[in-house]
Amino acid sequence: MEAEGAQQGEYLVPADLPERIRAWGRALGFDAVGITGVDLAEAEPGLRAWLEAGFHGAMDWMQRHGMRRARPAELVPGTVSVISARMNYLDASAAAAPDVLAQPELGYVSRYALGRDYHKVLRQRLQRLAGRVAEAVGPFGYRVFTDSAPVLEVELATRAGLGWRGKHTLLLDRDAGSFFFLGEIYTDLPLPADAPVSAHCGSCTRCMEVCPTGAIVAPYRLDARRCISYLTIEHPGDIPEALRPLLGNRVYGCDDCQLFCPWNRYARPAGVADFQVRNGLDAATLVELFGWSEAQFTQRLAGSAIVRIGHERWLRNLAVGLGNAPPSEPARRALRARADHPSALVRRHVAWALARQAQTAAPG
Repeated sequence: MEAEGAQQGEYLVPADLPERIRAWGRALGFDAVGITGVDLAEAEPGLRAWLEAGFHGAMDWMQRHGMRRARPAELVPGTVSVISARMNYLDASAAAAPDVLAQPELGYVSRYALGRDYHKVLRQRLQRLAGRVAEAVGPFGYRVFTDSAPVLEVELATRAGLGWRGKHTLLLDRDAGSFFFLGEIYTDLPLPADAPVSAHCGSCTRCMEVCPTGAIVAPYRLDARRCISYLTIEHPGDIPEALRPLLGNRVYGCDDCQLFCPWNRYARPAGVADFQVRNGLDAATLVELFGWSEAQFTQRLAGSAIVRIGHERWLRNLAVGLGNAPPSEPARRALRARADHPSALVRRHVAWALARQAQTAAPG
């Protein structure tokens, strides 16, 4: 059977290797695995226009990487194929997202960040998948990625047949929605590419309509500078005052464009235990979270994706949430306790929140 495979250089690729890769991927917890080539030239004009518009905000590394993101063989020389994999992350036992958003005294954390850091989960499993391949073909060149390098993840997944790009720019699948992570294996193995699937957004613009800050400025075009996920995670400085009231109680990320997408009626729960809720983050109060010391933040969120933003940004985000919360003495007390925080960034957001609490508490 192996003699029927394709050969490039020293590799003899068994004809059934792609199907075996998919089976190994499923056994490792991935919900779908696909394969594509490395020619992403058609994606370069859109990427260039997005960068030139400044939509990447303070994410300077995107500008530095430039077109390398769309050229896998430049990022990892010798790459001729990409194995793309996706993994569901919803915890079915978590508090319902709409219910948390409807209770402004609670802190809303994006559903993807409620459990273990996905970078670690996917990277380890992708490495194990590569190990399975090596057992079948011998040592080969590869490198795994999970949102960790200049990689056009959605573009690659789309070409690998794992779904289509939605108007919110995320990958969508008819049977799984969009609540899943993506990861890749860049490899020098000559593997046959899977066929892309057709798009099924049609005339629907629900994701654009429900975005709290209007960050989806056109179909398939996101201005990160207005995106709550960017503002609460990637943005290092002050959250623009005009946008703060629009954040509501979203203190780490935002899921609105996914929550209101019709295709997410079919979203499936995670098949691995790593993404189960930790520390009650699915429905914790703003006051409780704001009270965590830096040591508590680091200890309780060890192994979480949230810890990488640091305690300072965590407090900044929570201060905005408290400023948007209903007026209450517990909220004002919590804010006053941080009014002289060593960080000027935190102090500025606390002052804004206290002023908001005073305004909303005023009679009439």
